[in-house]
This record gives sequence, structure tokens and C-alpha cells, in this order.
Amino acid sequence: MKNCIFILCILFTIPTITFSQSKPQTQTTENEKIAKPTAAKEKVKPNTDEFTTLISDYYKAWNTLNLQNPAKYYAKDPDLVFYDVAPLQYKGWKEYEAGATKLFADFSTFKLIPGNDLKVTRRGKVAWTTLTFHLSGKQKNGTAMELDCRHTAIWEKRKANWLVVHEHVSAPLP
Repeated sequence: MKNCIFILCILFTIPTITFSQSKPQTQTTENEKIAKPTAAKEKVKPNTDEFTTLISDYYKAWNTLNLQNPAKYYAKDPDLVFYDVAPLQYKGWKEYEAGATKLFADFSTFKLIPGNDLKVTRRGKVAWTTLTFHLSGKQKNGTAMELDCRHTAIWEKRKANWLVVHEHVSAPLP
């Protein structure tokens, strides 16, 4: 039994000695492995100009109050989730479209004004954008609405188009 323990100790010690004599390497955490694309992965620098134009057009589309206009910016998968200020969430574009149509029916004017703080991060065919925006609107009953919000969108490149596959819109508590 003592011989078995002695042999096991030697077997575990040899690799330790061998590895400790090799060149020191920096350790990479799991987050760093994800954040640093390898040569085998597609390394793509975000085209901020492309997304600046995309975001501007996206907000203009929502400002028309015609849901057919922003629809072209969204993936239509039924299991996608979109979080909004109210209600809490929509499941799929059809539900989102129905909810927004109902909301817009109460407004005579509605304008989303994107902030100048757009941040774009891209990994291959996926990108996420963050920015703040201001909502300025007037309901048909005369009530004015002014609200500063946050907007995070996950975009996926499908064929030639960037489409929103997840979105989170929120507002800070008053």
C-alpha cells in the first residue's frame, strides 16, 4: 500500500515539475476568452457610422406612428422577447406590434429623440447597441408626456440586414 501511495505521489509530481519549468504564460479568464476574438473567429470592428445611420432611421420609423415602418428593423421569430417600459414584455414581433398599435392610438403626437451617447459592440454577425433617448408626446386627451429612457438592442445580421432580436427599453424611477 505504501508503494502505491509513493508511486501516485511521483506521478502527480512529475507533471507539476515539467509544467513549472516551461515558459510562464499569462492566464486568461473565461471572460477574456470570450472578449478577445481568436484568429479562427471573425474579428470585426464595429462600423459606428453604419449603426449611427441605422439607429437614426430606426427612431424615425417609430416616430411615424405607423408600425409597418419600424417592423423592417425587427426579426419576426415568435419566441423573441422585447422588454418595454409598459407593458413589461412582448413575446415576438406580432405581440409587440399589437401592443404598440394600441399605445399609439392614444397619442396625437409622439417623438423619440435619440441621445448622442450611442455605443456599439460587435462580435461577428451579432452587435449590441446602447443609448439614451427622450420621448416627447401628447396624448389625445391633452396630457403631455416627457420621459428620458434607456435603450439596449441586440442586433443580428441576417442576409444583408441588421435586425433587432432582443430589445430592452427602460426609464429611471422618478
